[in-house]
Amino acid sequence: MPVEITWWGHAACTVEDSGMRLLTDPLFARRLAHLRRRRGAPPPPEAAVADVALVSHLHADHLHVPSLARLAPGTRLLVPRGAPRQVPGLRRLDRLRLTEVAPGDEIRVGDLLVRVVPARHDGRRLPVGPHRSPALGYVVEGEARTYFAGDTGLFESMAEEVGPVDVALLPVGGWGPYLGEGHLDAGRAAEALVRLKPRSAVPVHYGTYWPIGMDAVRPHEFHGPGDEFARLAASQAPGVTVYRPGHGDRIRPEVSR
Repeated sequence: MPVEITWWGHAACTVEDSGMRLLTDPLFARRLAHLRRRRGAPPPPEAAVADVALVSHLHADHLHVPSLARLAPGTRLLVPRGAPRQVPGLRRLDRLRLTEVAPGDEIRVGDLLVRVVPARHDGRRLPVGPHRSPALGYVVEGEARTYFAGDTGLFESMAEEVGPVDVALLPVGGWGPYLGEGHLDAGRAAEALVRLKPRSAVPVHYGTYWPIGMDAVRPHEFHGPGDEFARLAASQAPGVTVYRPGHGDRIRPEVSR
């Protein structure tokens, strides 16, 4: 069965491969602090059905405890090493099977191998204090090799650390009019394609949440990153097929070489 990917908005995706369902950075809220979901209905209950959930880093729009609480008892949950000490709410999710991971770890999930890879991003829960948990990416190896980048900037050893992949789920935007260090925008995400050379790519982390009261502030930064990524990818990495699912859409990306 080919790999299937459903984008629920922001960085939340379901990856179905080899009879398993993996959920990335689940975020099901209509509102998160000063952010409001501006596009796409909140994901339906079936979005919370997964064999394993992957959390890339501790920022609240990626590690959202109320969304994780919707997962069924017994769901495997992979989080950055040290996360339960930094986010006490995780310790209340005792119905889940929590595993702390770091770059270089490999976790077997059914017929899948989940490889933990580095990311270049602030891994702290809050923008203050010491760095105690790494920001992560994941490569899911089954019928396909699917790279979920979480949040990351470009880094010198990206292709070497991630390894060969068939499908790349890459962040191309954010939730406000400014992207700082440690992020991919549409242009840097297109450069990541040049380095990684996947067969297919899916832009994520854009066009979902926006700060309340800022609808008129640089709205192209909300609406435009997916189109801009596809345009740049066509010129810089023409061998890569870019899929642009809408919220809740399921795709079957090309993975054969």
